[in-house]
Amino acid sequence: MSEIQNYTINLGPQHPAAHGVLRLVLEMDGEVIERADPHVGLLHRGTEKLAESKTFNQSIPYMDRLDYMSMMCNEHGYVSSIEKLLGVDVPIRAQYIRVMFDEITRILNHLLWLGTHALDVGAMTVFLYAFREREDLIDCYEAVSGARMHAAYYRVGGVYRDLPDSMPKYEASKFRNAKDLDRLNSNREGSLLDFIEDFANRFPGIVDEYETLLTDNRIWKQRLVDIGVVSPERALQRGFSGPMLRGSGIEWDLRKKQPYAVYDKMDFDIPVGVNGDCYDRYLVRIEEFRQSTRIIKQCVKWLRENPGPVIVEDFKVAPPKRDDMKQNMESLIHHFKLFTEGYSVPAGEAYAAIEAPKGEFGCYVMSDGANKPFRLKIRAPGFVHISAMDEMVKGHMLADVVTVIGTMDVVFGEIDR
Repeated sequence: MSEIQNYTINLGPQHPAAHGVLRLVLEMDGEVIERADPHVGLLHRGTEKLAESKTFNQSIPYMDRLDYMSMMCNEHGYVSSIEKLLGVDVPIRAQYIRVMFDEITRILNHLLWLGTHALDVGAMTVFLYAFREREDLIDCYEAVSGARMHAAYYRVGGVYRDLPDSMPKYEASKFRNAKDLDRLNSNREGSLLDFIEDFANRFPGIVDEYETLLTDNRIWKQRLVDIGVVSPERALQRGFSGPMLRGSGIEWDLRKKQPYAVYDKMDFDIPVGVNGDCYDRYLVRIEEFRQSTRIIKQCVKWLRENPGPVIVEDFKVAPPKRDDMKQNMESLIHHFKLFTEGYSVPAGEAYAAIEAPKGEFGCYVMSDGANKPFRLKIRAPGFVHISAMDEMVKGHMLADVVTVIGTMDVVFGEIDR
């Protein structure tokens, strides 16, 4: 009989599945995990403390950098909490734009999750497929904000600007012939809404392709089924949210249960799992692709038919129009005051939560009446999920740790903050 020794080993931060900033200290009994201790904090940037020294608007770009796969959703949580304190009513068109981009962001997030999770587990093709679709959606980000990732597009009282009437096109180069160029630009001839609608019509068929590659793939199922099982009761006790909670069979989604923006006007379903294992969480997110596409189509239809303002007309909170600012002294003063010292928010506190792609993302803001937050506390879903690592991997093999990290869909910008 060979003697089995207990080992303590590090998984990460250099491990490909550990995102470069997660250090897991594993106590092993041979190949079986006895205990897993996640060491977080390697990406700590002090976002909550930094916000105390910046005006309310200047902290919006910090939100993009928390969960840097769900950029606009984080902004939505933050600006909603300030709007609560100010008592600002957001124009209805801006609310529809926000909902549409929240769902585009959800698809963006899940595409990256699907590609990297499959890659970690050992399937490479899906990664290349998923990034093909991400490229289209990142172009939508770029069209409205000028940035491909950190958009800073949401503002207190609405969004930065209305949707553009044209899409950026691919240009001729020595790597593309005229035929390729026509094919690449075929869905870019119209407005951004035309482009998004074209994507929403194509995407369900593309999700079928992902499912063909994975859903009934026997290796994929061997790696995911019955791994990291979390019971519904335990998921609630642990404070899970998002697909991690719904995968355990609990139908909880803030978009339905505590609607914000115009989600109460949307027609969509909440997918839930049965077994609470990694495979169920995979299926939940795959179905979210389809539900998000439904919501996007409804938003596109409404936005086509209903023009209007996309940010409040209150110049104490939102900047005046550019041409006004150039011609009108009053507007110039508003503009100058807003961008130098910002606006003062009434003393008080507010918590606003949104259903981010990873779960409940909330911002708790305290104001003492000044032009910057007195305190900001961010409720990040990933932090709660990573804390369940020990419980989820105990008794599993070393290779299953990678599967469990993948199924949590953790991004360390929001965990370490």
